[in-house]
Amino acid sequence: MSKEIILDDYAFLVSETDEKGIINFANDDFCKIAGYELEDLLRKNHNIVRHQDMPKAAFKHLWDTIKQGKVWDGYVKNKCKNGDYYWVYATVFPFKTCDGSNGYLSCRRKASREEIESHEKLYKQMKLEEK
Repeated sequence: MSKEIILDDYAFLVSETDEKGIINFANDDFCKIAGYELEDLLRKNHNIVRHQDMPKAAFKHLWDTIKQGKVWDGYVKNKCKNGDYYWVYATVFPFKTCDGSNGYLSCRRKASREEIESHEKLYKQMKLEEK
């Protein structure tokens, strides 16, 4: 049975991807919380941590927003390598990498219990509507 991992108040998870979502960088907090070594994440699609409870529409909105060059923010339930899960408040920034290509920087912090509970309900409803 999976359990929720609660981020501490100072956790700040950061990752960088290319425009297709392939991970180019992940900081220590991200690796520690998700349960991966950096080498396990590099050159993998960021959806490696996508939890099955997340509705497709949430990620469609994310991708539609960042592909327009706009910043996206929202609540995300991610899965750990061992099957546990964690909630974050995420902000995703489109940017130009040092080689001039398009990329995305995702910064994530602890979500409050109230934020998590409201989004659990919302996402359950959205998942039901997908069927």
